[in-house]
Amino acid sequence: MAFVKKYRIGTRGSPLALAQAEETRTRLLAAHETALTADQLEIVVIKTTGDQIQDRALSEAGGKGLFVKEIEEALLSGRIDFAVHSMKDMETTLPPGLIIDCILPREDARDAFISASGKGLADLPAGALVGTSSLRRQAQVLNRRPDLKVGIFRGSVETRLRKLAEGQADATLLALAGLKRLGNEAVITELLNVDDMLPAVAQGAIGIERRADDDDVAALLAPISDSVSLARISCERAMLAVLDGSCRTPIAGYAELVEGNILYFRASLLAEDGSVRLDASGRDDIENAVKLGERIGAELKTQARGAKLSFGL
Repeated sequence: MAFVKKYRIGTRGSPLALAQAEETRTRLLAAHETALTADQLEIVVIKTTGDQIQDRALSEAGGKGLFVKEIEEALLSGRIDFAVHSMKDMETTLPPGLIIDCILPREDARDAFISASGKGLADLPAGALVGTSSLRRQAQVLNRRPDLKVGIFRGSVETRLRKLAEGQADATLLALAGLKRLGNEAVITELLNVDDMLPAVAQGAIGIERRADDDDVAALLAPISDSVSLARISCERAMLAVLDGSCRTPIAGYAELVEGNILYFRASLLAEDGSVRLDASGRDDIENAVKLGERIGAELKTQARGAKLSFGL
């Protein structure tokens, strides 16, 4: 199939967002090397409300949807043809008429711990300040180390690293996937395995959003979607949807293919101060990814009710 039109790829303007848009562009050109040319794929930068808020946590400003609102409006109006997103920034419910059925091969979902002193999380002195804007990271840090302090750390990867260098905190946490895409792995003090720091839902995954009725774009994107990554992300997001989760609630979840076509999924729900942590896990065939996520979400919700804790749900 030959593609004759020019396609406009919507993205945020941060270095990481641009790197993800470029990765998508490169994969499309490789998948359609005889049917698509580089000048047919234009990257369009769209400023979002979330990019402009740097002084408070997203949970206070209106949620992670602030990173995609203007991009989705551009998609619905036809100003762009599809949009490239960090899937952990996406709400579980999309606006009517939009769909995400293309997920690129997922990058390593672990969190990276970065400290000014070179000490790991377990070795930080009591009272040390860890900067993060993520309630999930905050809750898990305090669950492991209630003797530490946690403060708001907003901004791009570069901004957070600069703040750390300026002494605004003793340590911070960033997604390994983002550091790898920016070629910035050298700053990492310690890689936290998923048992010690369960990732955010869909961390490390790039998703491509399109208009549901755009068959041309669907055909364009189909060859670059990774079916296993799509199933893993669908499982995690199904759990989040059951819990009605957002950045206002510390929720973590990670699905992985463990043997044959079996998905193993584990998820956690925490109190913001880390004082309570509820865990659930399960396995199922990859074809039942969404049902597995919904089941684990329902189990966590039942646990929360039994403990008489709302967790903001």
